[in-house]
Amino acid sequence: MGKLIVTEFLTLDGVAQAPGEPDEDREGGFNHGGWQMPLLDDASGAVMFQQASSMDALLLGHKTYDIFAGFWPKAPADIPFTGLLNGVPKYVASRTLTEPLAWANSSLVSGDLAERVTEM
Repeated sequence: MGKLIVTEFLTLDGVAQAPGEPDEDREGGFNHGGWQMPLLDDASGAVMFQQASSMDALLLGHKTYDIFAGFWPKAPADIPFTGLLNGVPKYVASRTLTEPLAWANSSLVSGDLAERVTEM
């Protein structure tokens, strides 16, 4: 049996919203997009990559898939995550997306999510 490991970018006050670009997730009037980028450095990036490099696949929600699929397929090859994220299978949980999904190696997970993840 495999492991499902959840990785989340979360502020100390409980904000779990897109950390990368200032405009990538404005839902609910959130105006602090990009909060994480000024805090990253080479050491933290290396730790995140080391942890992620052992993954066999990604399980994404619709919104995260849209954000990732809009960036990673065109991301510079010198970013270590580019090859990793583009190469692994991606499973996307959504009730509104339809296949085929645009990002290579992406498959839609529909129906009962707990049941489907257990099958995977």
